[in-house]
Amino acid sequence: MTNKKQIIGLVFGGESSEHEVSIKSAETIYAALSHSCNIERFIVNPIYIDKNGFWEDSEYSKSILLGEKKSTKTIKRDRITINNLTNFPKESNEVDVWFPALHGPNGEDGVIQGLFKLTGKPFVGSGTLGSSLGMDKIAMKSIFKSFNLPQAPYIYLHKENLLNTLFMNSIFDEIEKIINYPCFIKPANLGSSIGITKAYSKQELITGIEIAVKYDERIIIEKNIIGRELECGVLGKSIMKSSVVGEVKFQTDWYTYDSKYNEHLSTTIIPADLKINISNKIQKLAIEACKAINAYGLARVDFFYQESTEKIYINEVNTLPGFTNTSMYPMLWEASGLKPEKLVASLIETARE
Repeated sequence: MTNKKQIIGLVFGGESSEHEVSIKSAETIYAALSHSCNIERFIVNPIYIDKNGFWEDSEYSKSILLGEKKSTKTIKRDRITINNLTNFPKESNEVDVWFPALHGPNGEDGVIQGLFKLTGKPFVGSGTLGSSLGMDKIAMKSIFKSFNLPQAPYIYLHKENLLNTLFMNSIFDEIEKIINYPCFIKPANLGSSIGITKAYSKQELITGIEIAVKYDERIIIEKNIIGRELECGVLGKSIMKSSVVGEVKFQTDWYTYDSKYNEHLSTTIIPADLKINISNKIQKLAIEACKAINAYGLARVDFFYQESTEKIYINEVNTLPGFTNTSMYPMLWEASGLKPEKLVASLIETARE
C-alpha cells in the first residue's frame, strides 16, 4: 500500500429495476469509505448513472447520496458508447479503483465490468465471466450441475416457446412429474426477487410465466424446497474466505422484494442456529459455488436447508450483493469480525491483487 490516497470511483444507480436499491447500497458504502479509519486512505468520487443511462458528475452524484436530490426519470440524453467515451465524468480519469454498487442488468452481469476493464483500472468484485454467469440463473445452474453441486430441480424456457402449444404442454407435464406445485417462476437475469412469482396451480404458473417474460426473454422454473433459507458471504480472490452463516425468516409466503427491504416483514439470525458440521459444509459449498462460476472478490451465496434430511441446496450466487442497512452481506461479515469500514477496505485491497 502506498501513502497516496486512493481515489475510489463509486458507481451506482443504473437503468435496472433495482435502481433505488443501488442508491441505498451506495449510501452505506460511501459512509464506510468516509469513516475516520479510512479518511486518510481513500477519496471517494461518487458517480451516479441515471435511469436513462447518463453518467452524472461527482458533485451531482454526491447530492443523490446525501438525499439533497431525488433520483428521477430524466429525459433521454447522450450516453456512454464505445465510440464516444467523452461522456465519462471528468473525475473518472483520476479513479484508482472502481467500486460498483450496481444491481441488475448492466450492473452485475459483466457489462459494466467489461467497461471497467477497458479503462485499465482495477475494480471491486468478479470479472466479466463470473459476473455474467452469476447473473444468469440458467447458465449458473447448468455449471452447478456439471460440478455436481446440490441444487433444486429446475427447467427453463424461452419467451418464443410460449407460442408453441405442443412444447408448452410438454413443459406443463414435465413440471407435474419433476417439479410439481408450488413452484417458483423467475426471470433468468434479475435480482431482489423482482419478477418472481410462486405458483400453486397450472393457471398461476401461466400467470407467473407471463409476468417473468416482461423482465427477461429467458425464464427458469424451480421446485419449491421446503426448508430454512440460509446465506453465506464470500470475500477474497487468491485466498477466499467465507463468513458465518446467517438465516432469513420472513412473514410473507416467500422471500419477496418487500420482505427483503422492509425490516418489519423479515428478520435475520446471525449466526444461524446450526450444527457445526452443517455450518462448515455450507461455508465450504459457498466457496465451491463461487469457484465453479469464476466469481471472486465479494459474493453472497444463498442456500435452502432441510433440517429433517440435513440436505443442503445451493439456490444462487449473488456477485454484487446489497449493501443496504438491512442487507445480509455486510451483516454477515460484521458478525464475522469485519465491520463495514474494514470490509470495504478489504474489498478494495482484493481488487488490487
